[in-house]
Amino acid sequence: MAWWTQGQVSLSHVTGNVFDGSRRYVLGLGCERGTPVDEVTELANAALASAGIGPGELAAVASIDTRSNERAILEIAHDLGVAFLTFAAVRLEEETPRLKNPSAIVFARVGCHGVAESAALAAIGPNGELVVPKIKSPRATAAIACALLQKD
Repeated sequence: MAWWTQGQVSLSHVTGNVFDGSRRYVLGLGCERGTPVDEVTELANAALASAGIGPGELAAVASIDTRSNERAILEIAHDLGVAFLTFAAVRLEEETPRLKNPSAIVFARVGCHGVAESAALAAIGPNGELVVPKIKSPRATAAIACALLQKD
């Protein structure tokens, strides 16, 4: 299974182990370069606990494209057995109106007003919402978005 993808992906078109009806959540992660795997893992676990979900309910991990080779995030996606999706800052910036915690400091550094929240929302799509707004550790951020069920 390929578990890394760059660009906008509609999770409704991903098949196999990556997305099915029980996998309605995306974990957005951001971190400083070289952040220890343990720190990001603890933060990811805290986000999952805050959402009240298990790893088996995740469809993907998402981040900004400049972290596409960040060891800590890659290892988390691999350990969880989910896709790792990345997005350009310009795409993440489009999510700013939906953010709970936009940051001018983050915008000045990377070109979007948030990484974890924006990446989770970009991956989950327009019919999703944040269920865990940004939480932080000293060098990382995490957020979780959920795909809302559509009534027929």
